Amino acid sequence: MKYRAFLLSVFITSLSVLAGCGEITDTRTIKLAHGLDVTHPVHKGMVRMAELVHKKSNNQLQIDIYPSQQLGSERETLELLQIGSVDMTKVSAAVLENFVPDIRVFSLPYLFRDTGHYYRTLDGTIGRELLLAGEEFWLRGLTYYDAGQRSFYTKERPIRTPEDLEGLKIRVQESPMAVNMVNTLGGSPTPISWGELYTALQQGIVDGAENNPPSFHSSRHYEVTNYFSLDQHSSIPDILLISTHLWDNLNEQEQQWIQEAADSSKVYQRKIWAEAEQEALEVVKEAGIEVIRPDKEPFREKVEVIYEEFEQNEPEFFDLIQSIRAVK
Repeated sequence: MKYRAFLLSVFITSLSVLAGCGEITDTRTIKLAHGLDVTHPVHKGMVRMAELVHKKSNNQLQIDIYPSQQLGSERETLELLQIGSVDMTKVSAAVLENFVPDIRVFSLPYLFRDTGHYYRTLDGTIGRELLLAGEEFWLRGLTYYDAGQRSFYTKERPIRTPEDLEGLKIRVQESPMAVNMVNTLGGSPTPISWGELYTALQQGIVDGAENNPPSFHSSRHYEVTNYFSLDQHSSIPDILLISTHLWDNLNEQEQQWIQEAADSSKVYQRKIWAEAEQEALEVVKEAGIEVIRPDKEPFREKVEVIYEEFEQNEPEFFDLIQSIRAVK
């Protein structure tokens, strides 16, 4: 009996020492799901974020990433976030606008003057307010990842002017704003899941789509198209989100670890994004894609009617547009 008591005492003492040294900790596992391929620079940004959270928390927090639509499409992962079945996700702002109406401002064509204006908006007061605008829907934004500028790519004919879009079925995201934009430019918008788009292009279900160069490359859509027209009609960020079901159950220190890691990963992701854009354009050119740089002014003029409609019909939303335009 004395020997058992001695062993128990040694065991308890060992646990205390180990705990004091930080070698035994309770690890909370956080599930992050998204739809991108593991080679995509936005995925790599999330990997960096997860590594930083692991390091900052001394393994108290661990983020497990499920890429490539393993747990569903972007809309489906947002719904899983809302009920707490998934803890974090990355979605395009174009998809998030179906849940958080003001986010649709990012889908407006030719809203930003240049990349500097885009970054200053995201990193400033307006960007922060929009990240938090979804909290009432159980969706809290942590940071923006650069998703570049979206342009049209097509199979049968190049897009050099807005008139070249007439009669073409163009895949768009599940975004009312994207649908409106393509309609205004004369095309026929066709919402299709990202995971189904390669086959849709291959089989002629759609005539083209629109996205940024790294996504055009990593998805291998250049294998089933012939033209990439850099009209750069919109700059729609990707948004890293956390469910408020989880966020509200984290202590202040845990919240700080996650937010700091997200902010740091944004800086890293922007750097590798710029590199990925250049590499993607070089690869698709070598593969035989004709890359076109059209005059943007006719496209910009044709979509101005969208802004006029908001000024007349949604003055409060138009005020948000004007606030973004005023960012210096």
